[in-house]
Amino acid sequence: MEHCAIDLGGRKSQICIRAGDGQVVLERRWETLALKEFLRGRPPSRVVMETCAEAFAIADAALEAGHEVRVVPATLVRTLGVGARRTKTDRRDAQILSEVSCRIDLPSVHVPSSRSREWKTICGMRDALVRSRTKLVNNVRGWLRGQGIRIRSGTPVTFAGRVREMESVPVYVESQLRVLDALCEEIKAATARVERLASEDSVCQRLMTTPGIGPITGVRFVSALDRIDRFPSAHHVESYIGLVPGEKSSSDNQQRLSITKAGSPALRWALVEAAWSLRLCCRSADGRALQLWAAEVEKRRGKRIATVALARKLAGILYALWRDGTTYDSRRAAAP
Repeated sequence: MEHCAIDLGGRKSQICIRAGDGQVVLERRWETLALKEFLRGRPPSRVVMETCAEAFAIADAALEAGHEVRVVPATLVRTLGVGARRTKTDRRDAQILSEVSCRIDLPSVHVPSSRSREWKTICGMRDALVRSRTKLVNNVRGWLRGQGIRIRSGTPVTFAGRVREMESVPVYVESQLRVLDALCEEIKAATARVERLASEDSVCQRLMTTPGIGPITGVRFVSALDRIDRFPSAHHVESYIGLVPGEKSSSDNQQRLSITKAGSPALRWALVEAAWSLRLCCRSADGRALQLWAAEVEKRRGKRIATVALARKLAGILYALWRDGTTYDSRRAAAP
């Protein structure tokens, strides 16, 4: 079997193909957009590439053409020799990846499904709109403070209207407020889009029976994990999200660190926000058991650690609901 290593680039990519014995069969640059057609014309091979923006689209095309695919984590390629001796070129990187592939079965990251990538994009686009609105609100707030003006409190959705209650608003501030109005409408539409995805998916519906879990967290959880059979236990999910404590130990010295923060920052943030919401805002009987559990942790470790611990527990609960095809049961929620 041939080993086809591709060093992907925005416009052109470097290809290095070796036979099973390690001899170079083909080596050349190729238009990145034409790689899909190139792979369709090759015999079944092992296609190796490094994680990047274009990797999963090319991986899909390679799988459709009948190739084996290895998308090597960017954190691993340096240990394979990429960039060794301070020499790094596209040609050299492709040569090294193809050579290593001939010798060992390279590990690969999970290639997410098209649905998973689409859901992540939808959530990411909504986050970008929210961040833009926050920047504009903070910008106008800074102007108000500089003028010694205070406006009544409220949500970002009503911020533009509260500013307009002033006697006169300068033209340059009004332009910011008009953009805020447009952003609020787009955020509303983006949120409705996420809610529609959650309402049409049976897994999300089951996950949302958990107190504190809404459509955004449910969609993020499903899109990040993609396939539940990839994880043998809840601890693997918690570790994948980066909610487990790190460790720096050697010999007799053992040191526990803060959480690893590996995996998806957006999903980790959503679970922590869900934990805060559950602790501070949830008044349902279903959430009482989790609140009491977090309160016991808070007595020993403090509020912030208790909230992160609750987020980790929520991740385990969501994993179990998805795996077992069940809904939330408050009688089992407070189990250690």
